[in-house]
Amino acid sequence: MTETPYPRRSVNFKSHQTKINLPLIGDSMSGIILVRDIMAKNVKTVRTDDSVHDAVVKMNKFEVGSIIVTNNNRAVGIITSKNVLSRIVEPRLDASMVRAKDIMSSPLITIEPDIAVEDAAKLMAKKKIKQLVIMDRDKILGILSTSDIVKANPTQLGILQELLKVS
Repeated sequence: MTETPYPRRSVNFKSHQTKINLPLIGDSMSGIILVRDIMAKNVKTVRTDDSVHDAVVKMNKFEVGSIIVTNNNRAVGIITSKNVLSRIVEPRLDASMVRAKDIMSSPLITIEPDIAVEDAAKLMAKKKIKQLVIMDRDKILGILSTSDIVKANPTQLGILQELLKVS
């Protein structure tokens, strides 16, 4: 196993799963919503050496709030709108001169697709992040955002607001 300069943490929950009353999504026998049922599957990526300008152009083109950064086809980080605002716009840097690897959030926090959405929401709150990358081994399957969770289960809104301290 080769160590990369871009560490990635993967979290696999084996904890209990609380039932919720949304039997049309996920495991219809238990009422549990799984990440794979609500994640966005059309994930956009840029390479570590691509410019932040290129990343922003792609984010705008596809109307997404984040983009995965890859190195040799491996997910190594994520760029969010917040990264761009705080690390490029606020200090007035030239986005065409800054590389994606220079502003990405890393290590990338990932989960597997068969995790309960409730557990994913708890992890997001604990890590104070708004997106999780869904992986199966080294393959990117999708991305899950706090807004995806709220759309699928509005009862999670209060929990996410409290834990993320979002007003």
